Amino acid sequence: MVDVVISGTGLYVPPAKVTNQELVEAFNAHVDTYNAEYKADIDAGLMPAKAYSSSEFIEKASGIRSRHMIDGAGVLDKDRMMPQMPAGGHGDDDTPSTQAQMGINAAEMALKQAGVDAKDIDFVICSSAAMQRQFPAMGIEIQHHLGCGGTAIDMVMACSSATTGMIAGYNAIQAGTAKRVLMVNPEIFSTMVNFRDRDSHFIFGDIATAVVLEAADIAKSGDQWKVLHTKAMTQYSNNIVTHFGAFTRIDENSIMRDDMFFIQQGRKVFKELLPLVTQFITEQMAETNCEISDISRMWLHQANINMNMYAAKKLLGREPTEDEAPIVLDQYGNTAGAGSIVAFHNHRSDMQEGDKGLICSFGAGYSIGSLMLEKL
Repeated sequence: MVDVVISGTGLYVPPAKVTNQELVEAFNAHVDTYNAEYKADIDAGLMPAKAYSSSEFIEKASGIRSRHMIDGAGVLDKDRMMPQMPAGGHGDDDTPSTQAQMGINAAEMALKQAGVDAKDIDFVICSSAAMQRQFPAMGIEIQHHLGCGGTAIDMVMACSSATTGMIAGYNAIQAGTAKRVLMVNPEIFSTMVNFRDRDSHFIFGDIATAVVLEAADIAKSGDQWKVLHTKAMTQYSNNIVTHFGAFTRIDENSIMRDDMFFIQQGRKVFKELLPLVTQFITEQMAETNCEISDISRMWLHQANINMNMYAAKKLLGREPTEDEAPIVLDQYGNTAGAGSIVAFHNHRSDMQEGDKGLICSFGAGYSIGSLMLEKL
């Protein structure tokens, strides 16, 4: 068996930061316009009035305080309430597309941390919940602009995209088909959000993460994490669903319909998915002859603070500390597949040799992906 290590991670955060209050002001302005336009029907009881949102409601429901987006101005424009792709963001031979550039920025940080040149990468995996286009593959575009060797592919696995991509990279190294893998996870999920919907207008932000995985015998980084075990599962559910491509609706000439956006049945997701997650992690502990007490830190999927705390409390049998299950969604929102990697990137420097941790993501599909790590 080939030992595989994570030797570097990278993070790119778009500069546009949108606070809860800014979102609320734009949403409530939309509510005023909507209720005035349909006042006669609302007064006649033919349709309900829209209710205001508030910062307090958002933070209580999700734990989110702010998020970053590729375009905050378009989202906060009450007449648009959608992001716009930056000019020239479609990609050509000389200029990367918007999503590829985000991935490149994160990848450069990860490569630097790993002490690896891009040309030494022999497998690039671009894994994301929403791709800017279907082909050429975003992974190939990233490979081209970075100057990586080998081959590249795209993967899509909703909120488990990054962990599933890492597991694919781990498996490639184990199988001997790659020595160094770059997993790139650029998430532009603001394109999926109906910013006119009170229950979901605050959930998602945009971000990119990247991870370098290597055969342990060639790794040079001073910050290495041995992958002890990987586990993944899927179970069909359409409780979180989108019926259209992620980027089609942000064209201002498109006809807007509610079913063009991300839709979820939140209560069903909470009730059905969390028992799957806790059972999944319990089984992973058994498969590795570990107790949950052996795990110093859980870098969990950052969808909702209530989901994270429920899962951690169920597993530990008590309330988790901030160190045991760190939260980053307050700053970044739900970043689809990226959340658990953001948590790992930001909250690992204090861990000591021999400490074990768990990167675990879960979401639409349903899908779950998990990697057990040990600090070397």
